[in-house]
Amino acid sequence: MTDAAAPPGSPPPAARPSAELGADGQAVDWTKVFLGFGGMVIGQFMALLDIQIVASSLTQIQAGIGATADEISWVQTIYLLAEVVIMPLTAYLTKMWGTRSFYVVAVIGFIVTSVAVGLSTSVGMMIVFRAMQGIFAGAMIPPIFATAMTVFPQERRLTANVIVGLIVTLAPTVGPTLGGHLTDQLSWRWLFFINVPVGLLVVFLVGRYANFDRGDPSLSKGIDWWGLGLMTVFLLSMQYVLEEGASENWFEDDAILWLTVTAAVAGVVFIWRQLTYWQPIVSLKPFLDRNFSLGMVMTFVTGVSLFGGTFLMPIFLGNVRGYSSAEVGNVMLVSGLTMFLSAPIAGRVVRAVDARIAMVGGFALAAWGIQLGVRVTDEWGFAEFFTLQVARGLGTMIAMIAAQQMSVSTLPVSMMKDASGLINLLRNVGGAIGLALLSTILAHQTAVHYADIAAAANTANPATAGLLEAITQLMTARGVPNPEGAAAKAVSGMMQRQASVLSFGDAFAFLAMGCWAAMALAFFAKPGKTMGAPGGGH
Repeated sequence: MTDAAAPPGSPPPAARPSAELGADGQAVDWTKVFLGFGGMVIGQFMALLDIQIVASSLTQIQAGIGATADEISWVQTIYLLAEVVIMPLTAYLTKMWGTRSFYVVAVIGFIVTSVAVGLSTSVGMMIVFRAMQGIFAGAMIPPIFATAMTVFPQERRLTANVIVGLIVTLAPTVGPTLGGHLTDQLSWRWLFFINVPVGLLVVFLVGRYANFDRGDPSLSKGIDWWGLGLMTVFLLSMQYVLEEGASENWFEDDAILWLTVTAAVAGVVFIWRQLTYWQPIVSLKPFLDRNFSLGMVMTFVTGVSLFGGTFLMPIFLGNVRGYSSAEVGNVMLVSGLTMFLSAPIAGRVVRAVDARIAMVGGFALAAWGIQLGVRVTDEWGFAEFFTLQVARGLGTMIAMIAAQQMSVSTLPVSMMKDASGLINLLRNVGGAIGLALLSTILAHQTAVHYADIAAAANTANPATAGLLEAITQLMTARGVPNPEGAAAKAVSGMMQRQASVLSFGDAFAFLAMGCWAAMALAFFAKPGKTMGAPGGGH
């Protein structure tokens, strides 16, 4: 029945309820959208969790497959290398196959390789399957953000982004604890077998409900194989240098030196190739947008802050304070819980104010919190790190969500998939570069501070002479052979401990300066659409 023939007393057309529209302006069944998107979120959580859950049980895995300490480290390194290589390709592959098909294939591949890793009987076998698992895991991460930006209308995108932020922070929080319990109660092989039931749930939800777009098979013609090869060489070389450089004294090692040169040359040629080839495998067009370029710098810094803080404190607590793994976990839980619980708060802040203001506030809070660590002493523990972790966690979460929103606020929807792969890549690379720099700072500054302390605390110093004499007498009373040598060794250990503590203060200062610099960059961003603005397109 038409409106013209409507019976008397019927409500006018404007009064009838209308279906909520999606980003493309079409009516959407939101139940199916949330189920499909929820399946992808679970898949992302599974992929992110797999690096943290394994980290807590490397000793047991090493014993189980008879690996050396150097070999077992590659179980983690190869996973990260593979993850980084696939991330920029996800935009091209989801355009060619469609998000649903691509994601289902990635999850099935992740399930199969997880079982293969769990059944591994040698370190070589595990490294090969772990690399394949990392490829499929890396493929499962970027499509989440792209889906949030292309499927949901403007007013719902921030909520979807907050959910993604929750997952990014929840995995590192629960990973070590879950991994420890699985290994204790069952065996280390269940760290990988646990992915099977979860993965099957993801396959069901995504395969049935995630019909968000259609693929373009024509993209399979004219694939830029040269670009793919150059990108692979560039990212693998760079990531290896960042992962292993600090432990190999950087350019003093020939392999690190030549891989750095290889990464630099391959990177420049790759960028030239993508700018000139008619169908680039990784589109760099989003970088033409000022907000996106600035946002990538800030995303890089949040990666450094997110991974850097999580890197520094466990090392300090373990090496300086002598905490057990459980005690370290209890202290670090504050940071993880703060980020997890503050995600909704961060979402409200970003929704309520200009994204630039949220970024300035978030980075300033994170910088202030991290800067508290500059005054670290060898007595710091749970109470002393509490305020630092809460401020850093809340500030990083606000800055991360605001930076992501600002990055894409002036981009057209057609570029969202390309932007998503680049955002995730830059965050991971930021984390890798941050860890490499922090490792170098700790090693270099410890040596510098030790030399300064040793120069000041020579035997001509009355205080040093008195301390040596007192320790020598104590060693003599205990019947220690060569009490003078034992006393000198004890004093040297004290100086080494103090030098190490001072180097941690320098590392916290480095992280804080990065956050202050990112805060300053926020002032150069252009205002984008507010998060509560109606409409889904850009």
